[in-house]
Amino acid sequence: MNASVGLPRPFTAGLSRAQCAHCSAELAPGQGEFCCHGCAAAHALVQGLGLSAFYARQEAVAGALRPEDVPSAVDFASLAQHGSDGTQSLDLMVSGLSCGACVWLIEQALATEPDVLRARVNLTARRLSIRWRGDAERARALAALVARLGFRIAPWSPACLRATEDEEGRQLIRALGIAAFGSMNVMLVSVAVWVGGDMGEHTRALMHWLAALFGLPTVLVAGMPFYRSAWHAIRAGRANMDLAVSLGVLATTAMSLSEAIRNGPYTWFDGATALLALLLAGRVLDRGMRRRARQAVAELLALQEGSVELRLADGSTRAVPVVSVRAGDMLLVATGDRLRLDGVAVQEVLLDTSATTGEALPRRIAAGDALMAGSVNMGSAFTLRVTAAAKDGSLAALGLLIEKAEQGRGRFVSIADRAARWYVPIIHAVAAATFLGWWLGMGLAWQAALVPAVAALIVTCPCGLAIAVPAVQVATVGALFRRGVLVASATALERLASADHVVLDKTGTLTMGHPTLVEDAARDHAALRLAASMAHGSRHPLAQALVRACPDAPALEGVVEVPGQGLRHGEVLLGSAVFCGVRNAEDSGMTLCLSSPGQAPALFRFADALRPDTARVVAELQALGLTTELLSGDGAGAVEEAAIATGIGPWQARATPADKAARIEALRQQGARPLMVGDGINDAAALALAHVSASPATGTDIAQATSDLVLRGDGLSALPAAIRAARRAQRLAKQNIAFSLAYNIIAVPMAVLGFVTPLIAAVVMASSSIIVILNALRAGKETSQ
Repeated sequence: MNASVGLPRPFTAGLSRAQCAHCSAELAPGQGEFCCHGCAAAHALVQGLGLSAFYARQEAVAGALRPEDVPSAVDFASLAQHGSDGTQSLDLMVSGLSCGACVWLIEQALATEPDVLRARVNLTARRLSIRWRGDAERARALAALVARLGFRIAPWSPACLRATEDEEGRQLIRALGIAAFGSMNVMLVSVAVWVGGDMGEHTRALMHWLAALFGLPTVLVAGMPFYRSAWHAIRAGRANMDLAVSLGVLATTAMSLSEAIRNGPYTWFDGATALLALLLAGRVLDRGMRRRARQAVAELLALQEGSVELRLADGSTRAVPVVSVRAGDMLLVATGDRLRLDGVAVQEVLLDTSATTGEALPRRIAAGDALMAGSVNMGSAFTLRVTAAAKDGSLAALGLLIEKAEQGRGRFVSIADRAARWYVPIIHAVAAATFLGWWLGMGLAWQAALVPAVAALIVTCPCGLAIAVPAVQVATVGALFRRGVLVASATALERLASADHVVLDKTGTLTMGHPTLVEDAARDHAALRLAASMAHGSRHPLAQALVRACPDAPALEGVVEVPGQGLRHGEVLLGSAVFCGVRNAEDSGMTLCLSSPGQAPALFRFADALRPDTARVVAELQALGLTTELLSGDGAGAVEEAAIATGIGPWQARATPADKAARIEALRQQGARPLMVGDGINDAAALALAHVSASPATGTDIAQATSDLVLRGDGLSALPAAIRAARRAQRLAKQNIAFSLAYNIIAVPMAVLGFVTPLIAAVVMASSSIIVILNALRAGKETSQ
């Protein structure tokens, strides 16, 4: 768009009409600067907000930003969510987003409002999240501001995300159909010319003009996705790969038209149309692969669609939308119903968790344990106490993490991107040098000299190099998700593939994480009740075991947790023997001490079984060439027993959070690349310091937030598969890069020397991109097996 706002839209190359100064739609002769009053008002609003730079950076589909004539009838105030801190929040679905400039405009416009605390737009999900200080009525004005800018808005919901059609995808499909139809017809005519050596001049001229009749409309219409992208790049003062494609296609077409006019021996309409058809096929294939990977987000959020049975105070139930349910509400979950929200059951339940963890068999979950949305009730009906609203729940968090991992840029992605950007100017220089060399150096006519130059321009386009790594990354992330592994970091696959040493926590990682209190006939029940009351505020497995052992104990206020040591409530201490100041007490790491002033210390002993698959997983990790190490805060006896049972090499007991972090740092200083696997708060520092980290599904929120991978299934069985997938992904990425470079090393000299026609160059270059994508698809296919 024109950087000088307020001036009429300039005429665009290849168009006969000026464009609207706001939405870029074509203007009728004499229409002025804007296509409608809405665009004029939106343009004035953008100027008034001081955001005129938007027009210099915008890349939008023509007409996409035209404001609606009829205002939305939705009452957005009723959709605002009241926060505990007195703020309001609102999530909107925004249509008309086409690039980062649109995101920038919306965020900057809302940032000028003094009461808006946060405004963020997710381009992939088309989701706008606003948080402001004030009353809910303000939602109407904020939504109207976005609509006045030319974006169409609606209440955000998973159904909207799933139903939203990808306009760019539809355009590619249409363009591919036109290119395929046109290229096939051009090829039928061109083949007769290529093989008809004895063809008369008049017959050849007829064939040339028939090829032009099919080829010119095909090139002009089917090539629009490339021309539009190239034009935006030129206006932004940069070059991209589509610029090289556009120049090659248009130069080939112009050269062919010139040959048709002078009735030369050959035209290359077939090369131009075949290039478009093959490149569009590659792009459609690439988008389909990415959409399949991103579909995981839509499928997750779709698990929360529908209504739920809200249990009322009088015991009756009422069907209500999921979005209206808040934390603390009670829901009735009937047999066969899906859990739409996270919560806690008041009784033991049997759930099918395959949708979220990939486990094939139903799981029995004890009363009071956390239940994740997306599971299906396979047992009798039960009451669920909701712990988080839909937008704050585990499924929404998983969706955000998946989007983050897919949109992130790893080291190989960045290298490929930089190489592609650096390569584009070289392409043009090589093509220009080829043309001048044949024309001036070899004395050929300019029409003949243009043939190898165009072939060089086409054959050197680095499309395959640009998609070599992202295609592999997207395919692998999606496949791992279906295997029960959530990749939460853009560079996790690269780092996981290079890991050479595994450091494992014990409690909750190697073990079930549900220790049980060992019965003791001499135990003081009052001491147990006090300890359980203190333990209510901790996520430590032993503390939770105390709560389960005495469920009627009330929660105490003011309990302070010292990570890795214990709990303090005034002068009462609950934790390790050292923390409680108890000497000569048995402390194997599966024991808690309760120290109260004036009372004898009370000991609580626990037992925790190893996960059934632990020994097998450790053996698989070692078979993959990784050394293993056990690092636990438990006592020496329990840690040694676990190490022997699982076959883990070195082990360390009574490791504090600082000890674990120091050990990880020491390993890195020695040149190792440690993979840390832990589940607790006391593992968070080590997880953050490790070369790469993973947390089981039972891990604490802090551990999962710090980890690069979250194993959503029960146990660690998916970890070896994730390592194999990461190594395979890196191998395929390197293959793609090597293939792209080798292809250019061979193809470029052949084109420059005149051995490659534009048609052959088009077929070879586009085929290389498709080969790269098909090779990337192997990553997803093999990982899913």
